[in-house]
Parts: sequence; structure tokens; C-alpha cells
Amino acid sequence: MRRSLLLRLFVLSALVAVASIAATAWLAARTTSGAIQQEQGQALADDGTIYRGLLKYAATHPNWHDVAAEVRGTASITGRRIALTLTDGTPVFDSATDGRPLPLRPSIVVDPLQVDSGLGQQTTADRIDPDAVGPYALPAEDRTRLGALAQRVLRCVQARSGVGTVVTSPGGHPRIEGADPFVLSSCNGSTLSLPTKTEQAALDQLSALVSACLNRGPESKPLAQVQVLLDFTWVQKGVVRTAESNQAVQSCLSAARREQLTPFVAPAASLYLTAPGGEAPAGFTLSPENKVRLFEVAGGILLLTLLVTVLAGVRLIRPLRALTGAAKRMEGGESGAQVKVRGRDEIARLGTAFNAMSASRERLEETRKAMVSDIAHELRTPLSNIRGWLEATQDGISRLDDELVDSLLEEAVHLQHIVDDLQDLALADAGALRLHPEPVDVPHLLAQVVAAQSPAGVSLSVEAPDALEVTADPVRLRQAVGNLVANAVRYTPAGGVVVVRGGRDGDDVVIEVADTGAGIEAADLPHVFDRFWRADKARTRGSGGSGLGLAIVRKLAEAHGGTVTAASAPGQGSTFTLRLPAGTAAR
Repeated sequence: MRRSLLLRLFVLSALVAVASIAATAWLAARTTSGAIQQEQGQALADDGTIYRGLLKYAATHPNWHDVAAEVRGTASITGRRIALTLTDGTPVFDSATDGRPLPLRPSIVVDPLQVDSGLGQQTTADRIDPDAVGPYALPAEDRTRLGALAQRVLRCVQARSGVGTVVTSPGGHPRIEGADPFVLSSCNGSTLSLPTKTEQAALDQLSALVSACLNRGPESKPLAQVQVLLDFTWVQKGVVRTAESNQAVQSCLSAARREQLTPFVAPAASLYLTAPGGEAPAGFTLSPENKVRLFEVAGGILLLTLLVTVLAGVRLIRPLRALTGAAKRMEGGESGAQVKVRGRDEIARLGTAFNAMSASRERLEETRKAMVSDIAHELRTPLSNIRGWLEATQDGISRLDDELVDSLLEEAVHLQHIVDDLQDLALADAGALRLHPEPVDVPHLLAQVVAAQSPAGVSLSVEAPDALEVTADPVRLRQAVGNLVANAVRYTPAGGVVVVRGGRDGDDVVIEVADTGAGIEAADLPHVFDRFWRADKARTRGSGGSGLGLAIVRKLAEAHGGTVTAASAPGQGSTFTLRLPAGTAAR
């Protein structure tokens, strides 16, 4: 059995270990993949930053003479080697100084007139960098004048509509965006859309280049002159525009813009982006050596996991065996078997629960033995009396007269009382004590209980308001109050007083039985409702009843959803309080 348990635990542990390793490998792969993607994304972002910076430089400078400072700063920030050559191979600049050769192919070509969107650079339909303005760049005086005009128009537009912003083109010409065209026109905003002298001269030059392109060729038919506007749209007077003609004009316009801007931008250059050592960035590969290393590491982890699992299994089985041995000892008759508890894990909690169960079982066994002893003690005296008198009568020592019959009947009644009390307690313990609740007149019930008592030399009285009612089983309630009154009368000496009071406290009906007896010691007070408990350890018939009366009172109170408590002081008497809900439902 032990070998089978160990084998099953080993197999289960092995499966758990394999599953754990597989999950770890999958997680590592996902994490590695995410890291690689992040690195690749960062590399692409750095390449895009480098490309956009050089593209802006080329669009705003006629040559690459002063690009060194731009490249050095960017190379220092990104940690990349940046090299530029003209398209014919002429070196422009290299951030590396050790003369290492460049890759065979460039990463990208930097040309502001042919923008490449491969590195995330936004471009227009004609692929001309918007920063390449050339002859359209406004002089300082025009920028100042148009800027002031734009602010006046903006204030007017915002005062009328609450929206609008100033956007300045790379050439320095401001315009209002986000405003309603009608509001913009009423605020003299159309003035901003007019070209300046500098822009008009450049547009006239561009229009001439476009017209020359359209009318180029010996077989081409003369076309109307094209006038290019500030936003690089065009008009042709006297010509019906078609899709074919629009395509021709657009093609010539793109070519004319490149021809016009060529003197103002740097020539196209090849851009080489490499690692600091000059080599091209390597991709993620898994060589055979790496695969072998990966399998070795995985095998080592598996072996270590299996070893740890076996050790953990042995550590798990040891306390289980201890628990099994303790359970077998309990089966053999040892009622208080205990196991040693170490740690705070589930097995330790199981051991703690087992010890608590064993201790509880031992206490219950002790209680059972004490209860059997108490029952035997209570039954032995009346049975011995009955047997003794019957044997004496049988031997002719005594006669079966009326006095003897009354004595034997008293003993039989006492036996019946003990049996009835035990039966009531058994029913209460089993939850089978049935109640038949109905409205009960409390003063009337208390008067009945008091009338049934015949105290010798003890004053017994009832104090209760006339209109006091509780929903309860009248028979069981009379039994509970009767036990309390009988107990008070029994322990009150001649000349003493017993008062039975009834009243209401909120939603509860309270019945108190107070006496002027000897009282109960503080150490004994918590035990007064225990079965067979009496302050008189000698347990003589003359000092009290069977010791079950108060235990029955507590069970009857609980069955009604109420409580019973005791308060006492030695030499001052005792007060027992029965508290019941006024509207107790049937149990």
C-alpha cells in the first residue's frame, strides 16, 4: 500500500514537473518573442528617427557640407553607425572612424524629392518632402507681416465662432484652420490665402515649367497655359479638363517641382545603418549548438524538478504515515492519540485538525463515562431501596403494609422521574423535542406552578402583570418554570422567600425565580446547568434531586428560541432568569 502510494505520488509529481517545464518553456518563448519584437520595434524607431532627421536636413540645405554635427549627435543617442555616401559612392560622412567597410547595400536612400515611406516617414502623393520649400521660403519681413495679420484674423474668428488655430507652413506662410469658411471670409481671412511677391514669382516660374512640359515634343499640340496656385493646384482657361489631361498636368507638375527645387536641396545620398562595429544587425537564429544547449538546460531543469518533487513527496508521506498510525491507535481503543505538527502547510493544518478531533473525542468519551456513572449512581439508590424492602418482606423481616407500599411507590416515582428527564434530554440533543406552541397566559401559568408546590416553611409568591402573554408550548413551559421553582424551594431554608416574577423586556417575555437561599459559589455558577451537577458532592437524596432539572430547563429554553441564566451570591440567594421571545414559532 505504501509503495503504491509512493509510486502514484511519484508519477503525479513527474507529470506536474513536465507540465511545469512545458509551461515555463512556453512562457519563456512568449517572453523572448515579445522582447525580440520590442527590440526590433525600437531598432525600427531609431532608424526612422535617423532617416527623418537627415531627410529634413537635405530638404533645407543645398548640400551635405554641414551634416557632420547632425549625424554625430544622432549616432551618439541611438548607438548606431551612420554613414552617408552620394549615389555614385562618394563618401559624405561616417560616424565610425576606424575605416571599416560599409555593407554592400544601403539601408535607404535619402532624397527629399523622392521620399521613401518604408521607415514610417509621412509623404505626399508626389513624394516631395514638405520641408523642401526652396524659392517659396518667405523673407523675414513677410513672415512678420503675415504673422500679425493671421493673429488679427484668428482673434476675429474665435470671437465669432470660438474655434480656429494658426498653422504655419514650412515656407513661413500662416493660415487659419478649423474655422467656418463664411466666418473666415467675414474676418478678411481670404487675404491670408493670397501669395506674396516671393511666392508668386516662384509660382510663375513653376507654371512656366509645367506649361513647357505639357507643350514639349515636336508632335504635341499646344495646350493652354497652366497657372499653378499656392496650394499646388492649377487652373487652365479655355480648356475642358478630363481625367487624361489632369493626369498629364499632374505628372508635369511633379516633374516641374523637382526641377525647381533641385538647386535648393541636397543631392540624393545613400544611408547605411549598422551596428556600432559596422556589421549589419543580425536576426534571431537558433543554431544546432544553441539547440543542444537548450535541451541540456531543459534536461537539467527536469532532473532537478524530479529530485525536488521526490524529496517533497517523501516529506509529504512522512506526516501522512504518522496520521495513519494515530488513526489506527484510535481504532484500537486509544482515545487521545496525537501527532506531532510541524510547519503551517496543508498537512500541518490536517494534523492540527486531527489532534483537535482526537482531543474532542477523548473529552466526549470522558463525558459519556461520567454520564453513565452518574446515571448508575442515580438509579442505584432507589433500586437498592426497592430490592432491600422486597427481600426483607420475602424473608418475613418486614410486612408489606401501607407505609411500605407508599415508600416503594415513592422510589418507583423517583425512578420514573429520572427516566423521563433522561428521555427529554435525549430528545433535545437529537433535535426531536417537539413543541406545540400556542398563546399562553403567563400569570395564570405561574399561578398554576406555584399552586402545585407545597413548600415547608417557605414563602412562595407570584408577581406578574395581568396582560402578559407568550407564544409557547404550555406543557413544556410549565415544566421549565416548575423545575426552577422546585429547585429554588429545595435550596431555600425554612423562613425563606421564593418570588416568581413575570414581565416584558422589549420583544421578550422574562420569567424570574428568585430565592433567599444559601446561594451558589462563583466557581460553581457556570456548571449549574450541567447534567447531574450539584454543589453537594455527596449527592445524597436529601440535598437535592437527580441533577437533571436545570439541564432540562436550558434545553427547553433553547427549544423555544430563548435562554436561561443564573445569578447568585453566597449567603444572598439566587435568581434564575428565563427569557423567551414573545412570538416563538413552532420548532
